[in-house]
Amino acid sequence: MTTWEIKGWCPGALRPMQSGDGLVVRIRPPLGRLSPAQASAIAQAAQAHGNGIIDLSARANLQLRGVTETSHPHLIDNLRAHSLIDPDIETETLRNLIVTPFRDAETTQLAATLTAALTRMPSLPGKFGFALDTGPRPVLSGASVDIRVERGEDGRLILRPDGHPLGQPVTDLATDAIAMAHWFVANGGITNGRGRMAALIAKGIVPPNCTLAPAEPLPTPAPGLHPDGALVALAFGQMRAETLHALAALNLELRPTPWRMLLLVGTTELPAIPGLITDPEDPILRITACTGAPACPQALGDTRNLARLLAPHLAPGQTLHISGCPKGCAHPTAAATTLTATGPGHDLIRNGTAHDTPSLRNLSPQAILDHLKAPNAPHL
Repeated sequence: MTTWEIKGWCPGALRPMQSGDGLVVRIRPPLGRLSPAQASAIAQAAQAHGNGIIDLSARANLQLRGVTETSHPHLIDNLRAHSLIDPDIETETLRNLIVTPFRDAETTQLAATLTAALTRMPSLPGKFGFALDTGPRPVLSGASVDIRVERGEDGRLILRPDGHPLGQPVTDLATDAIAMAHWFVANGGITNGRGRMAALIAKGIVPPNCTLAPAEPLPTPAPGLHPDGALVALAFGQMRAETLHALAALNLELRPTPWRMLLLVGTTELPAIPGLITDPEDPILRITACTGAPACPQALGDTRNLARLLAPHLAPGQTLHISGCPKGCAHPTAAATTLTATGPGHDLIRNGTAHDTPSLRNLSPQAILDHLKAPNAPHL
């Protein structure tokens, strides 16, 4: 049986994670936004102290790849000068907050309030996270978090535990969020240092006073122009430092999103910068693919070259998940179709996760492509 290592924690800037191409250094943008100067500093640091590759994570963070033990202290010094580094690892670990990119001044103030409250949280699992989804309607419903701040149909703030359809009315955001975190701990949400809110809710254990429903969520936004600015996507959420340099030169605030897109605040034009995806119909956006080999040491095969090979041949509306190993980090839940690398090839799984029983085993890239090209071929 294939085994793989589950870390149980996420990398940070002060606590990077070793990968196949060096250290992965995760930067959590303060209040979910980057000034042009901060974006430029990150791009420069990625070139000077890493391999120039920058990922957007599913938690709206930026990850610099290829950092070494020698270059890491210099990178931290450079980023600290731009207010991008927390004072210590504990503070950094607790600051797992996704903020809606579509916001007004009140949401920005709420983000500051909740960020300050995170330093007073009880000891929580490394992947425990919060979402501040207080725009006109929720847009972060698909993000992997544990406590959500949303609005009801009447505009009132709601604190909702992930996995439950209803939430509590907010009296004081900081106090209420801390209280719900303590409730999670006190009710057995943590086992061996791990635990998620939805798993606890699934056991029928629910915080008191969850009586209010949030507003109906919006679907995941597509690349293009929006009232707050322009959303631009990146293939598999990855860009070169040169792309971020070019974005910083636009002199706009950047807001990373959990959809592996960036919101360029205030612009009314889509930028023509190499490496950006602005067409919502681009088929590469319908493929989810992790880093794969060789950059991930646990991956058993390529993912993204295969994705680029297959993308032009996807049927309209068809989606695909390609995973380098059975962990399925890029898409932990079930997908309509998943290809999981095995070493000899890729297993094909229908309506399941990357570690479920496959329908076909050890397919070569050409065999997958031939299947797609075959006359009257069904979806993968």
